[in-house]
Amino acid sequence: MLEVFNALSKKEIRDLRKWLHSPAHNQREDVQLLFEYLENIGQEADEKLLLKETVYSSLFPDEAFDDAKFRQTTHFLLKAIEEYFIYQELRSDEVRAKTGLARVYRKKKIPKAFGAAMRDAHKEQEKYPFRNEHFHRNDFLLQLEEYSYRETQKRTAEMNLQDLGNALEVTFLADKLRYSYLMIAHQVVYKTEYDFGMLEEVLKYVEEKDFMSIPAIAVYYYGYKANVEKDNPSHFQHLKTTIIENESKFPQAERRDIYLMAINYLINRMNSGDSLAVKELFEFYKNGIEKEILIENESLSRFTFRNVVSLGLILKEYGFVEKFIPTYATFLESKNRDSIVHYSRALLHFERKDYETAMQLLMQVEYDDLLMNLSAKSMLIRMFYEEDELDALESLLESMRTYMQRKKVMGYHKSNFSNLIRMTKKLVKINPFNREQVEKLRKDVVEANPMGGRERNWLLQQIDAL
Repeated sequence: MLEVFNALSKKEIRDLRKWLHSPAHNQREDVQLLFEYLENIGQEADEKLLLKETVYSSLFPDEAFDDAKFRQTTHFLLKAIEEYFIYQELRSDEVRAKTGLARVYRKKKIPKAFGAAMRDAHKEQEKYPFRNEHFHRNDFLLQLEEYSYRETQKRTAEMNLQDLGNALEVTFLADKLRYSYLMIAHQVVYKTEYDFGMLEEVLKYVEEKDFMSIPAIAVYYYGYKANVEKDNPSHFQHLKTTIIENESKFPQAERRDIYLMAINYLINRMNSGDSLAVKELFEFYKNGIEKEILIENESLSRFTFRNVVSLGLILKEYGFVEKFIPTYATFLESKNRDSIVHYSRALLHFERKDYETAMQLLMQVEYDDLLMNLSAKSMLIRMFYEEDELDALESLLESMRTYMQRKKVMGYHKSNFSNLIRMTKKLVKINPFNREQVEKLRKDVVEANPMGGRERNWLLQQIDAL
């Protein structure tokens, strides 16, 4: 119960105080007293104040401790809070609330009141600002309630079965495609195998019936197809167009998921050597941050922050990166903000060939983040090579390889940095006068997959300079 209470916001605590003082929701004085006690001591209270005996003596000062009575009081307080949660959840969706009211009137056989409630529900449905799966599900629930009412009328009454069937179909297709995309994305990252059921039939049906005018279907159809048929760029271009034209039709949380769907696709393309994906990926990140789609609860993921910096530098957008770092640093979690800022500034100075400043900044980074550690080592590899510090470079390459083995680096990250180590070793040992060897190395770098765009470009530049 305490865990539930501590999760309450200040507004919820204020509302619950009124809720518990209403006889319709609570008639137990001990429940009110327990709530007031917890409110008074605060959500960061000393553990001594939360001992059962201490709380009980405050609620019932003239009684000896009774564990059964105490547990009964906490039980009824929890139940009252849960009923408040249920009420708030039901009231949070006006369409479903009005539809629920219409259902009550239908069951009570009050046609006039039923009609009024349904009209109100339809008005709320049209006012709903988004056209996501939730909108289509509410449309289905409205059609279902209408059908349930008409079914009780005369057999000659016109039925809305076609509208009901259409609404159900759209809801199912939108849901099926959305969760199929999530399954395939999860399957790739975590090497899990899923049974996709009738997905192939769904994809074929969507294509034949042309549901692409419905954003909740189109965005996940193209997202799934782009993820599965990576060599067909048309799927992503359709996805991109659908997002640009319809992003305002999705709520913030889902809009973020949709942006991440496009971003993850572009990251895979970039890591596969598609240089055109870099610019598009940068633009998606940039738009997502400027529109605060990728900022959640005033917080920006450190991975997103670092990716924007890295992409900006690959594209030589030095002015943008220089402004971006201090502007959005405040959105980073305080515990790792300084390290990320130092690391990002080190990257900027590195790209500007100011190696001395870059190395000084790297010394101020706390490497709790495995990938940031490896990225910093990647930067040092390039600086040591260009400064002809070959002994230091050889030592670094070996220590980096050992570090990855010890840390069990996951997924494509291990392959990415392993490819960098392998290609750098070849670069150091190559005979620059043997053009056959040089061209072979160039081919190996181009075909290395996965490999970060910055690392690939650097290796190719060094090969060109041989």
